Amino acid sequence: MAAKEKLEAVLNVALRVPSIMLLDVLYRWDVSSFFQQIQRSSLHNNPLFQYKYLALNMHYVGYILSVVLLTLPRQHLVQLYLYFLTALLLYAGHQISRDYVRSELESGYEGPMYLEPLSMNRFMTALVGQLVVCTLCSCVMKTKQIWLFSAHMLPLLARLCLVPLETIVIINKFAMIFTGLEVLYFLASNLLVPYNLAKSAYRELVQVVEVYGLLALGMSLWNQLVVPVLFMVFWLVLFALQIYSYFSTRDQPASRERLLFLFLTSIAECCSTPYSLLGLVFTVSFVALGVLTLCKFYLQGYRAFMNDPAMNRGMTEGVTLLILAVQTGLIELQVVHRAFLLSIILFIVVASILQSMLEIADPIVLALGASRDKSLWKHFRAVSLCLFLLVFPAYMAYMICQFFHMDFWLLIIISSSILTSLQVLGTLFIYVLFMVEEFRKEPVENMDDVIYYVNGTYRLLEFLVALCVVAYGVSETIFGEWTVMGSVIIFIHSYYNVWLRAQLGWKSFLLRRDAVNKIKSLPVATKEQLEQHNDICAICYQDMKTAVITPCSHFFHAGCLKKWLYVQETCPLCHCQLKSPSQLPGLGPEPVQQPNPSAERNTRPGDAAEPGAERDHRPSVKDSPSRGHDGHDSPEASAHPGGSHSMNSDTSPCEASQGAACAAELI
Repeated sequence: MAAKEKLEAVLNVALRVPSIMLLDVLYRWDVSSFFQQIQRSSLHNNPLFQYKYLALNMHYVGYILSVVLLTLPRQHLVQLYLYFLTALLLYAGHQISRDYVRSELESGYEGPMYLEPLSMNRFMTALVGQLVVCTLCSCVMKTKQIWLFSAHMLPLLARLCLVPLETIVIINKFAMIFTGLEVLYFLASNLLVPYNLAKSAYRELVQVVEVYGLLALGMSLWNQLVVPVLFMVFWLVLFALQIYSYFSTRDQPASRERLLFLFLTSIAECCSTPYSLLGLVFTVSFVALGVLTLCKFYLQGYRAFMNDPAMNRGMTEGVTLLILAVQTGLIELQVVHRAFLLSIILFIVVASILQSMLEIADPIVLALGASRDKSLWKHFRAVSLCLFLLVFPAYMAYMICQFFHMDFWLLIIISSSILTSLQVLGTLFIYVLFMVEEFRKEPVENMDDVIYYVNGTYRLLEFLVALCVVAYGVSETIFGEWTVMGSVIIFIHSYYNVWLRAQLGWKSFLLRRDAVNKIKSLPVATKEQLEQHNDICAICYQDMKTAVITPCSHFFHAGCLKKWLYVQETCPLCHCQLKSPSQLPGLGPEPVQQPNPSAERNTRPGDAAEPGAERDHRPSVKDSPSRGHDGHDSPEASAHPGGSHSMNSDTSPCEASQGAACAAELI
């Protein structure tokens, strides 16, 4: 972004902040109480304060003017501020001229100025001031007709010509009238400009709505006005003014507890209107975004911005604050009560930020542990951040229990903090397992099961904590104060944190159990088959000392195939379906006219080896033919007709392996 574009972006925000501040002041201003105070004072006889309803209408006109200033295009907004600056400069020139005339009247000297040093000094000071004002007005209005702004120099010219002081007073009033007429002429010549702007804006809005719709219009205005940054700057200005007003009236330094109370009180003072509350929401969102960005930068350095240039985070914390503020009626409370409630809401926001930090750190730490990166600095950063996320939530939960009375909201904060610490503990444990496996010569075969048990333990504890929170919330709703928003939050918490997690955990358990049953149902390759196969595992690319054989005659490590079956129920090579024994349909009887007693007797050992095989009409592991890797039946299988079953109509062909027909898959 060029320097000009950056300057335009800064001006686009800075020039719109006063309109938000005006809206905030108008919201705070109670017109009725203001006029009641005026009536009780000595100003109630002033004709200006006799028109109460006109002032009320002007109050609403102020709202309209603020909205117009907020939505004006940047070019017209800059031009409007330049006109306003010119008016201020003309007023400053009038003040300089009036002060000079007053000082000359007080001195009473009417002779030549060069004979009186004080008179000459006053004249030169006023002259330099008027020249500066005229030059600035000419530059702002972009005109070379500097005489249009030099009417206030007439009293100086008259004094230079030795005009009497009484006449100079009249000349000064004439200069004021002339300048006022110039301003009125300028306003009259641009009287239709607001109407033309409104007309063109309405035409553009209608065209955009017809072509793109209302949603596109809203998004366009949101991006052009830079609403989040605008409200954040507005709130920071309010907060800075609040802090400055406090320290400007205090001489002695405040203690640490006093500073904390000042911080909370200042935040409470700066969220007493809907506009300031929105400013606080966007400020919290940007603070959360900054913290999460620093977290990712601390873990990955500049690669964090290369891999993820647009980090759309932070809005969750802002939306959480807004929902809690609206639900609790934050802006309607007194300052002290508002500060106390804000402390609880900010604890919830901090807990959400910590959880988001963990979501960033968890995959990075686990990937670092599983990789062979031996950089001590990277490992130190990962472990130090995990230790912080382990200790700080627990400390925050302890402080909440010490200083606050327990209720439903605080229980949610404490449960979230405890779960964050537990999840970090599980992440560190898995990281240590990865590092231990890294220093071993051979990989741990059941590492996946250990990781699953660690994650399962954490998920179970997380589920139990969520269940306790729901039980406490339901009991508080039944026996305590019932609110609609509280019931809605309990319902949402029950659905997302209890019901969906229970479903996800049960589904994961069933998938793993089904995968284990599938692995157990597959035959184990013998040493002769492994020597004949003489290949590596197609999943981990390691040599196979032990392996299982799929129905499509492919060899894999049992652990590798089990991990694959956690994801999908197909062969990794030919993608044939691998059904568990419970999913296999019953096989029909042999397609012969009469039963063969000898064949029936030959199947008895297989039935004894696997009870229930005859009842389920499924081939057992020991009854299944031992096949080579090329898919052909071995001689032992072909010699015993009872050792292999004929295929029914449900069998489907698989891909050929090494040019021969692949064995049919049992579905």
